[in-house]
Amino acid sequence: MALLAKLTQALFRWQSDGTGPTRLGQRRIFILPTGAGLLFVCALIVMLIGAINYTLALGHALVFLLVGIGISGMVHTFRNLHGLIVTPGRSEAVFVGEMAHFQLTLSNERPTPRLALELEAEPGVATRADIAGSDVARITLPLKTRRRGWLPLPRVRLWTRYPLGLFRAWSYLQPEMRCLVYPAPLDSPLPPASPTQQGGEQGPEGGDEDFAGFRHRQPADSLRHIAWKAAARDMARPLLVKQFAGGAQVELRLDWQLTDPTLPVETRLSLLSGWVLAAEALGNRYALNLPGIAIPSGAGEQHRRRCLEALALFAA
Repeated sequence: MALLAKLTQALFRWQSDGTGPTRLGQRRIFILPTGAGLLFVCALIVMLIGAINYTLALGHALVFLLVGIGISGMVHTFRNLHGLIVTPGRSEAVFVGEMAHFQLTLSNERPTPRLALELEAEPGVATRADIAGSDVARITLPLKTRRRGWLPLPRVRLWTRYPLGLFRAWSYLQPEMRCLVYPAPLDSPLPPASPTQQGGEQGPEGGDEDFAGFRHRQPADSLRHIAWKAAARDMARPLLVKQFAGGAQVELRLDWQLTDPTLPVETRLSLLSGWVLAAEALGNRYALNLPGIAIPSGAGEQHRRRCLEALALFAA
């Protein structure tokens, strides 16, 4: 089975390894009549038999005219794909359950447009594209995500029935693209935070002397930081917590051991994923500990991606 899969993959790639631009040549394009095309042929046969039976010169002329139109349509359908250049792009990481988007660039070197092109990576989900003459079109192929980890782009079918719909020309593409899928985040209270001293010794209220504003209270926040006066003025509003700028900074330890060991692995990873997003949204520093993986404390977009990538590629 593995050998058959490799042969099939090689058959549909031909001269490209999937990482660079692919030009659709004659060997890569297939063409067959559609259902309407077969019905058109049957109608022409009946018309031809009638013209022969009744020796109708105009009947013969009409049949031959329609045959010429059909052949011309077949040539234009084939030319609508011939010479098209397909270049793989990039894909952004997503969470399980979201749609992964793979970007492809279609380049048309001809002065005439290419119309009614359709690309399909998943059965029943087609993306339509029209490319003007000597122009480039960038399209996005959506693909459902069902599990975490790397999601490779499956074989893509590019096809067209332009201009008459009597013939369908298609080609198979195998771009070397993949999308990283993070575990779906679950909403859960963050684990208790611990203050860390930075920039010298601080008193017991280290950093509290520099008031920086308010934010909504989280379950892990200390009760002594709640703005009780603001809460008394408006009991309907959520509790607010005072934020201070100084030497003390809240640090979270997001540890695999803090999750319930009776839960499935994927659920525990989803809990950690939710903690990472919540900690980043609050602006806290956080460290991530997984079996065999220890990511030191940090913050920011790059640190968030590093932690989510570790969760996505974690092997239990």
